[in-house]
Amino acid sequence: MFENVLSQEAVNQLSADIRGDRLAPSMLFSGPAASGKGTAALELGRALSCEKDASWNCPCPSCARHRLLYHPDLLAMGPRPFSPEIAAAAEIFVRENAEMPARILFIRAVRKLLLRFNPVLWEDDPRFSKFFPLLEGLEDGLNEITAGGAPGSVAEDAARAEKLAASIRKSAFKLEADGVADQVPVSQIRRAAYWMRLAPLGRRKFLLIENADRMQDAARNALLKILEEPPERALIVLATPRASALLPTIVSRLRPYHFRRRDAAVERDVIRRVFRGLDAPAAAAPAAAEGGDSLITGYLESFLPVSGGKLYPLAAFFAASLAAQALSALQSRYPSLPLPAGLVALGKYTAPIAESAGLGRPAREAGACIGAVLAGAGRFEAPGLFPQFLARLLGLVSQAFRAVPPGGSPQTAPGAADGEAPAPGDISRLAGIFRELAAEAASAVGTYNIGPELALERFCAGFAERVLESAV
Repeated sequence: MFENVLSQEAVNQLSADIRGDRLAPSMLFSGPAASGKGTAALELGRALSCEKDASWNCPCPSCARHRLLYHPDLLAMGPRPFSPEIAAAAEIFVRENAEMPARILFIRAVRKLLLRFNPVLWEDDPRFSKFFPLLEGLEDGLNEITAGGAPGSVAEDAARAEKLAASIRKSAFKLEADGVADQVPVSQIRRAAYWMRLAPLGRRKFLLIENADRMQDAARNALLKILEEPPERALIVLATPRASALLPTIVSRLRPYHFRRRDAAVERDVIRRVFRGLDAPAAAAPAAAEGGDSLITGYLESFLPVSGGKLYPLAAFFAASLAAQALSALQSRYPSLPLPAGLVALGKYTAPIAESAGLGRPAREAGACIGAVLAGAGRFEAPGLFPQFLARLLGLVSQAFRAVPPGGSPQTAPGAADGEAPAPGDISRLAGIFRELAAEAASAVGTYNIGPELALERFCAGFAERVLESAV
């Protein structure tokens, strides 16, 4: 078991706890993105339901259902990016459609999304009916992949696989964009609690909550009730990159397993072995390093129409443009005030990143800035792109302020004395403004279904307004 989770000490401890019958009823898998937390959790569910030796190729009916992620005792919820893995697996399926590993990889990638639409989680929710056409189409497509279809010529098989992959990918992207909420709602926690108390069809029920730090307050309280009285013959795993964001009362009831960030050599090995011998594209390494992501994340995102790597210079352009617009507004309204050195440092740090990517100099008008960002990001139509953009923006802001040495700014700012450094208050205020506006933009798009264009317009207007307010 856990053969497909490479170089993680946490799975060794899990294996030992399974063999020693020491598993806790509720567990916490913490660690950075692409560290194997979700894969290990799904493998744990399979191993505990196995009727034989729990090896990956075990032929028992329970393992067969778990491998394709449609076991009736498996329930999963929580937001996460599905599209990059689906896009990468679709590409591999088109190339190797006759090979069963490629088929399983594609099926699993799509079913990780479909698990979020288990009728158990949506019972009596009127919104569920609008997803029926997409769900039925995806299930039909996956069944066709499983069945394999009548063999034809190599060209015919390739054309059929390409058409099928394109259809599944399109439907999956739309389903994710329309139906996966940014937070775990309390209604789904309550429905999962009822489901877990029913008798399992196999050995044990298994609930996985990914990105468990992103829960509504009421959902946290409902989850705490489950953890205080865990159902018999049921297991709960919470996975998160930010264990510190969970309620202490929740964490105290979980047995922790930490998944570490794997080094580049191991991540390349994961890419080769899991994704059928492909090496990470050369562009993925610098993009991942700049954006703070792993090579695996950069590799998967390279299959999207707009990769995460492209978002990094767009976020730099947006930050530099905000800085330029705010500085212009300050000079116009308060010509006698010195320019905030932190704001100048932000522009000096981010503008070269944007210019080196061919985005040009910072835009002095909000409309031009937003238009360039929307064009470069494909208007954020691919699922999950807008939150990624905001994450990269906040990362750049943090990097810009960390780059300011204690004795001076990175470059001499116009209107500032040589060696003038941003005051701590200046840095703190600006960082706080960015965090607040990013949270508002994320909520506007993810919760209230406001378009990214309007969210960015509010971001630009709010930034200039709050900078002007803080100047006096």
